[in-house]
Amino acid sequence: MESNIPDISVISINYNGLKDTCEFLDSWIEQIHSVSYELIVVDNASKNDEAAVIEKLYPQVQVIRSEKNLGYAGANNLGIDAAQGKYLFFLNNDVLMLDDQIPALIERLESDKKIAGVSPLILDYEEPHAIQYAGYTPLSTITMRNRAIGEGDTNKAAYPACETPYLHGAAMLIKRSVINQLGKMPEEYFLYYEELDWCTYMTHEGYTLWYDPACEIIHKGSQSTGADSPLKAFYMSRNRLLYAYRNKFDFTFYLTQWYLLGVVFPVQVLRAKFHKQKDIAQAHVDGVKAFFELKRKIDRP
Repeated sequence: MESNIPDISVISINYNGLKDTCEFLDSWIEQIHSVSYELIVVDNASKNDEAAVIEKLYPQVQVIRSEKNLGYAGANNLGIDAAQGKYLFFLNNDVLMLDDQIPALIERLESDKKIAGVSPLILDYEEPHAIQYAGYTPLSTITMRNRAIGEGDTNKAAYPACETPYLHGAAMLIKRSVINQLGKMPEEYFLYYEELDWCTYMTHEGYTLWYDPACEIIHKGSQSTGADSPLKAFYMSRNRLLYAYRNKFDFTFYLTQWYLLGVVFPVQVLRAKFHKQKDIAQAHVDGVKAFFELKRKIDRP
């Protein structure tokens, strides 16, 4: 008897991004035929009821409408609750599928029971031959800086599959069994850093994460919040501190907090003021204030 459980549950968040979401769904439906799947779109309180439009255009898609903006993690967690697949593929609505190499990602996941998740090679939308992500370097101990490996390079052959400390939030294929064990995305962040925290928790618990270029996608980037906006400034300032609070221990916690508050924060405020971006400067101030006012900073299963 055939199982009705799909191989993959694709979860994507729509927030005032109907055009991008439709382009993503079209690319997935056109390209992917090698695995059974279900498509889940969570409409995260878009200004207009874009969920109704998506339902009409794509009757095969399960659309979940949230009347409240739950943030990136909260919306994805709604999708997790509805998903039936053995593997959950978290894909931003601003990505485009280029090929049907999903079995290669599954093969990577199943090559070791300790592999929790894998991200594909991500290419830049504006420069389709340029790499956006081929794995990440680890965060530095005190400054919490890292970089995307291969960013801007066009020589894809130079970046073979490898273990990576963090998956890319735009495209993460994760075993359902790992989520069942460790819990869903941390909702304390609302926006930015939640996937970094999630990955850090997975590796802390003994799992590994991989980048595998056997599958390639294109990512537009910054479609929902804008590349430089007060919203982004607020949550980046707030959540850098929150990530350090949740994941730094011993003396490194104090050094990191000193660096973020004594160096990064004033530099960002002064830079914004120099460029006459008073709203962004204030957003950085409000973000730091919000971190100290945040009552629930840690919530692990």
